Amino acid sequence: MRQLYHLPISPACRKVRLVMAEKGLDFELVEERDWERRDEFLMLNPAGEVPVLVEEGEPLSGATPIAEYLEETAPDVKLLPEEPLARAEVRRLVDWFDRKFAAEVSDGLIFEKVTRRFLSAADGGGAPDMIVVRAALHNLRYHLDYICYLMEERNWLAGEALTLADLTAAAHLSCLDYVGDVPWAQYQGAKDWYVRIKSRPSFRGILADHMAGMPPPKLYANLDF
Repeated sequence: MRQLYHLPISPACRKVRLVMAEKGLDFELVEERDWERRDEFLMLNPAGEVPVLVEEGEPLSGATPIAEYLEETAPDVKLLPEEPLARAEVRRLVDWFDRKFAAEVSDGLIFEKVTRRFLSAADGGGAPDMIVVRAALHNLRYHLDYICYLMEERNWLAGEALTLADLTAAAHLSCLDYVGDVPWAQYQGAKDWYVRIKSRPSFRGILADHMAGMPPPKLYANLDF
């Protein structure tokens, strides 16, 4: 069986998990604390980063390369449209969340609120830097506004069908939702979109995630929140 080396609260890893679940692919999760830089893991990915998918003994690394590989090798469920302009729009939004949203929101919040808990003091562990947290929470509102704007005239983020753009955005927001940092009530369009994607069978594994010593808020797994 294919194996996915992952971290539970990682947008990149959750993105790959959602893609495989949407496509109905079986896989085994292997938790990998990539900051430990195990020699065995570095043999799979010299960059020392998750996710890494091991497929028929071959390691594949990087969330978007893995997602596009799966799109080509498991085409029965399509997450990229056929039409070139529509495909470009999906890729634009994937880049928006994986690059811009990550830099302005999720990277900082996840490091400060999650990763620091598992690091030694010498490696940067300790209390979160609240300046970084406040800046990320401020930026989050701009991105939620953008999701609301997109949903005014679209059924899903990139158009009328669910695509890799939705799974990418949901992967990032679900990590922030785990730490209770998304003000859904103030952004109804974004909330309505997230309720629909959160209710999909592919999301069940994400909602079952539970980190030792860091339980999610009660509404995290609630489909009617």
